[in-house]
Amino acid sequence: MFADRARIYIRAGKGGDGHVSFRREKYVPDGGPDGGDGGKGGDIVFVVDEGLNTLADYRHITKYRAKDGEPGKKRNCHGADGADILLKVPPGTVIRDSETGKVILDMADRKDPVVLLSGGRGGKGNRQYVTPTMQAPKYAQPGQPAKELTVDLELKCIADVGLVGFPSVGKSTFLSRVTNARPKIAAYHFTTLNPNLGVVDLGDHNSFVIADIPGIIEGASQGVGLGLDFLRHIERTKVIIHIVDAASVDGRDPINDIQIINEELKKYNKDIEHRPTVIAANKIDVLDDIAYETVMELLKEEFENDNVKVFPISAVTGKGIDALLWYVNSLVRQAPKDMIVFEPEIDLSFRDQPELPFDVRKSEEEEGVYIIEGPRIERMLGYTNLESEKGFDFFQKFLKENGILDRLEALGIAEGDTVRMYGLEFDYYK
Repeated sequence: MFADRARIYIRAGKGGDGHVSFRREKYVPDGGPDGGDGGKGGDIVFVVDEGLNTLADYRHITKYRAKDGEPGKKRNCHGADGADILLKVPPGTVIRDSETGKVILDMADRKDPVVLLSGGRGGKGNRQYVTPTMQAPKYAQPGQPAKELTVDLELKCIADVGLVGFPSVGKSTFLSRVTNARPKIAAYHFTTLNPNLGVVDLGDHNSFVIADIPGIIEGASQGVGLGLDFLRHIERTKVIIHIVDAASVDGRDPINDIQIINEELKKYNKDIEHRPTVIAANKIDVLDDIAYETVMELLKEEFENDNVKVFPISAVTGKGIDALLWYVNSLVRQAPKDMIVFEPEIDLSFRDQPELPFDVRKSEEEEGVYIIEGPRIERMLGYTNLESEKGFDFFQKFLKENGILDRLEALGIAEGDTVRMYGLEFDYYK
């Protein structure tokens, strides 16, 4: 089966943690902090590969994890950055959030690689936190957490013109005659099980890309037959050629077929019904003069009032095809030049910053005294009014949610002991 959809899990690398260390050298008894910064985590990068035309590779391997950044080291050594993951996709791939179904990125017009998930920034080592009042910080910054996501990859063919029509009306035969494409052709339904692309070259720089879109029957927009598998491929087309069996070889009514498929396209995407459409009345080579006049009169009477031109053709003999192609070429040239691109519907600009560090320790000089310090504590004290009841409640909640109370208890703090932070002292009680 043609692989035009896949669901994969992607994870960017975690940032490496900053390091806490102090110089310990002969003749340097009180060396300063020398903890290095952590490395950046690897990115998840998508790039278009013109040589690909399916998403088959992602059916077999569904999890992709970039490397984490390495932690910093002593002697001011920076941790190594994590390696990126490069994911190659065919032109026209749309990336959606699997949970919401919203578009994250459309790779249709992307020439350069795109970073979808950035690796976490590395944390700062303790040497970065030296201040005039804090000469020997015993804390370092953790690396930014890894970002992860499950996404749906969806291939939507990039073609100027889409061929639609019921099975066995001659779409594949038509495509093989007017382009260099060689689709499978046989006298049974659903011979075509994947979109076929070809280039129509009319000379003098007049050319366009045409796609045979299979599987559209009544109920296709609700998933009947192969409809939902392939309806997506018509969304980028600028012009639609609707091929019908004018000779009713299989006993079908060409007018009814057109109306049914138009309704399915409308249900799937209302924008499609406004695309320029041409009707190709195929298999006229098997009609006698009376039947030909009758069917052409009925088709034109039904559809040409809606500005939909009807062309009698024979995909087998080639009759009428040149006139059809030149008319379609004019419609393509009149269509907007920009490629139909699906705009992002979800923002992946994660705003979480690496957490500021802090340290909780027992005083080495004073019994029953515990010290809490670090940039996170300084920032909290800067915007908290401990004189107010509301501010003090927030302060207690901060200590609990950040695990500070747990760390104090792990160090053996007892009721009545002193907690000290930047000139402030508190007695500890549960």
